[in-house]
Amino acid sequence: MQQSRRSNPYPFTWEIPLMLAVTVLLLLVLGVQAGRAAANLAAGSGVSFPPREAMFTSVPGIIAGDAGAGLPPGVPGGASPAAVRSWVAALELMILLVLCWTGRALWMRWGPHRVHGMASKAEAQGLLGRQRLHRVRAVIRPDLYGKDRA
Repeated sequence: MQQSRRSNPYPFTWEIPLMLAVTVLLLLVLGVQAGRAAANLAAGSGVSFPPREAMFTSVPGIIAGDAGAGLPPGVPGGASPAAVRSWVAALELMILLVLCWTGRALWMRWGPHRVHGMASKAEAQGLLGRQRLHRVRAVIRPDLYGKDRA
C-alpha cells in the first residue's frame, strides 16, 4: 500500500551492487588469510600474513592446504593441510553468517518493503512519554478508547 504511494526519483544503478560485491570478496579473501594465520598459530608457528602483493595470489595455495603460500621466505607455515582447510572453512562460515545477518538487517531497515513513517511502541513511548500517550489514547486509537465505544 505505501509502496504504491511513494516514488523513488533516484534510479537503482550499478554502483551499490558493485560496492557490495567488492566488499564481500575482500572479506572472503581476508577470511582465507585469517584462517591460515589461525591454523599456523594453533600449530605453534605464530601469526603471519603475506605482503599486500601476495594477498590475492596466495588464496588458491591456501585453499589447497599450503600453510606457507604467499608468506615471505623464512616464515614458517607449520600447519597441516587438513588444519588449514578446517580453520579457513570455519572462519569463512562465520564471515558468511555475519554477512547474511548484516544483509538481512540492512534489507529490513532500508529495503524496498520497509514500513515508512511508523514508529515502534518503544520509540513513541520515549518521544511522547507514557502519561501523554495515556492522555491522548482516544486520538491514537479511537476504535479502542473513543467516546463512541459502547
